[in-house]
Amino acid sequence: MLTRWLAALLTLFLAGPVAAQEQFPARPITLVAPFPPGGVADLTARPVAAAMEKVLKNPVVVVNKTGAAGAVGMSFVANSKPDGYTLLLSLSSISIIPEADKLFDRKPAYSMDQLLPIALISADPTILVVHADRPWKSVKEFVEDAKRRPGEIPFSSSGIYWTLHMATEMLSQAAGLGPRRRPPSHKGRQAAAAGGVGGEAGRGAP
Repeated sequence: MLTRWLAALLTLFLAGPVAAQEQFPARPITLVAPFPPGGVADLTARPVAAAMEKVLKNPVVVVNKTGAAGAVGMSFVANSKPDGYTLLLSLSSISIIPEADKLFDRKPAYSMDQLLPIALISADPTILVVHADRPWKSVKEFVEDAKRRPGEIPFSSSGIYWTLHMATEMLSQAAGLGPRRRPPSHKGRQAAAAGGVGGEAGRGAP
C-alpha cells in the first residue's frame, strides 16, 4: 500500500527497466537534481527526498549534478545501472535537450527511452517580469515597444535550452519580436532573476 502511494505521489525519472533481485531498498538512494542548488528542481528534490526517507525507512541523498543545461545530470541517470537506486528529478527541458542535439548534428547525451517516468510532482508556472524602472506596464506595451526597436531589448533566462529559454523564444516568435539574448547565459534561475532585478536585462523569465 505504501509503495503504491509513493509511486502516485512522486514525479521522478528512473533508469530502467528495473530487475528486482534483492529486497528494496537495501542501500541509500541517490536523487539527482540536474540544476544548481536553490533552483526549482533542487528546492523540490529536498522535501521529496525527506518524504521518501520516511516512507522507505532508508536514506535518500540529493545530489546536484549540473552542467550543459541539465544534460550532465540527466545523462548520468539515463546511463546509470537500472537498479532503482539512482533517480532523477527534472523539468520539462529533459525532452528538449536530445532534440537540440539532433538539430546541431550532435550525438544526444541521452534518449528519452533510457528513462522511465514515475509520477508528476508539480506544475511550475513561467512568469514574464521586467525591471521596475522600465516604462512598460503591460505585455501589450512591452510588445509594441519591442516591435519598434527590434533586437534592442535583451532578456535573461536560466540557461540555453532550459525551459525558460524555450518559453521566451516562443513568446518572441508568437509576438513577432526580435530580441537578443543577454550573454552569457545565466547559471540557474536565481542568477537570471538577479540579472533582471539588477537591470542587466530588459526582461526575464524566472
